[in-house]
Amino acid sequence: MLPPARRGRRLALPALLSLLTCSLAFALVSEDVKKEARQSKNLEKSDISKKNDIDLKEIVFVIQSQSNSFHVKKAEQLKQSILKQSTDLTQEMPTVLLLHQLAQQEGAWTILPLLPHFSVTYSRNSSWIFFCEEDTRIQIVQLLETLRRYDPSKEWFLGKALHDEESTIIHHYAFSENPTVFKYPDLAAGWALSIPLVNKLTKRLKSESLKSDFTIDLKHEIALYIWDGGDGLPLTPVPEFCTDIVGSSCATSFQSSLPLCGNPVKKEDIFVAVKTCKKFHGDRIPIVKQTWAGQAGHLEYYSDYADNSIPTVDLGIPNTDRGHCGKTFAILERFLNHSHDKIPWLVIVDDDTLISISRLRHLLSCYDTREPVFLGERYGYGLGTGGYSYVTGGGGMVFSKEAIRRLLASKCRCYSNDAPDDMVLGMCFSGLGIPVTHSPLFHQRVDAVPVQHEDGMQKHVQNETVFDLHPCMRDQVEAVPSPDRLLC
Repeated sequence: MLPPARRGRRLALPALLSLLTCSLAFALVSEDVKKEARQSKNLEKSDISKKNDIDLKEIVFVIQSQSNSFHVKKAEQLKQSILKQSTDLTQEMPTVLLLHQLAQQEGAWTILPLLPHFSVTYSRNSSWIFFCEEDTRIQIVQLLETLRRYDPSKEWFLGKALHDEESTIIHHYAFSENPTVFKYPDLAAGWALSIPLVNKLTKRLKSESLKSDFTIDLKHEIALYIWDGGDGLPLTPVPEFCTDIVGSSCATSFQSSLPLCGNPVKKEDIFVAVKTCKKFHGDRIPIVKQTWAGQAGHLEYYSDYADNSIPTVDLGIPNTDRGHCGKTFAILERFLNHSHDKIPWLVIVDDDTLISISRLRHLLSCYDTREPVFLGERYGYGLGTGGYSYVTGGGGMVFSKEAIRRLLASKCRCYSNDAPDDMVLGMCFSGLGIPVTHSPLFHQRVDAVPVQHEDGMQKHVQNETVFDLHPCMRDQVEAVPSPDRLLC
């Protein structure tokens, strides 16, 4: 006879089996319910897609291209990728536009001046204008499925949402009380405007001119214009618009690595001119020498005082507290007339610019020295009313010798020694028909370099950390007391 405890266990066995059977049945029913819910959700999505069914021919792709031959080639490659994917789907071809071919006006790259053209030309037969950069990668099937979720008869501003973690100078300290509330698109992931919104913005542009004097951070300024102080439209976040590929659902991604176009330019083919003045000889020049100066093949320091211990070159131009146009043009003249004829590149930086020469050598391998190249971080002034683009000087300005030759052959010069050199150069090159070539690898301020978090937040890096410098320089930069310029 079994002990009482053993009998109890034996008697409990049928009850336990019954309990397990019920649990299993409940789990199966729960799984069926979940499955039905997923199917219902998928059917709902499918119904939305059918209701908003669009063909590729209803999408106008605008590649934000540049006229420099290197950038034209990259934009053409993206265009061919879009068209090939469209052919594989056996659909009618979409319209694919290269931005630099759309208009001769200086401010076309700021997008807003082109909206009236898009409204007149494409509003009848199109549903969407989709903008992307030349390094954006697009999966056409996923993009179609994504856009079909949104009713094209309504106003939509779609993109990968970014927001500031803290107020920043390049955004004019907008939304300083809570910067996270304002969303703006990551242009690299692609962004889209529905035709009804394009038409609405066109009416506004016709009734009132663009107000901003300066264009500094295009993505933020476009979002501000569309938001219109709360009377317009906020950005609708689209998780399928990606920069990093985070899953099979991504309709876009972005290649952000340093471009490689063959062997790096020899360091002897780059002449570096550092602008300084006597009062900074003791604190800034030692930092330049401790960090990046050793990477340069040719480098000179240009000042208002000849100091043989550095050494510096006195250009005979008095130092000014405002712009440095006289000094910069004196450097251009000296490079063209007194440097070695075989040096094809000139880089002009300030004495508080941080630069990776090794990364610059890789970048410049992509550009043709026979072309007039004026390269750096592009800003704009008065572009809504016939202004000009310019390379902001703090992040470094790169010139091909051909660009300098054409500039100095013209009569365009400083209106005063203390004029802003970067803006005068932009005005001069614009008059010569030589466009600014923009690279996102140049930055005017360390605290304006955006670092994106997974949640879409952008933190503008503070002075003590420089994320975009070549890794071998980061330890050295920790010793820099408040650097505020960067070429990464």
